[in-house]
Amino acid sequence: MLANIEHSAPVRGLGPVLEKLLRPAVGFRHPREVLKDPLLDTAQKRAILSSWASDASAVEDHPTLRWLLGTEAPVPVDEILDALWRLDGQAAS
Repeated sequence: MLANIEHSAPVRGLGPVLEKLLRPAVGFRHPREVLKDPLLDTAQKRAILSSWASDASAVEDHPTLRWLLGTEAPVPVDEILDALWRLDGQAAS
């Protein structure tokens, strides 16, 4: 019975949705893309950018780079912090 559920079309269609829920940075190449995503609210954008900027995402031996799980490549932490600054400016407007 479970095998039938796993192979049904609706479940397969949920793959990208579940991936986005489990790893919200999937598909973003740069913090600016997080800011531009119309499907995310301010709190969600802040959560993604904050996770990206955190020391937990630091690249070993490269303290100025962050590589968040689900993203394609490392990004300079300054660019992430700039995106957070811009987000705060948008929220204040």
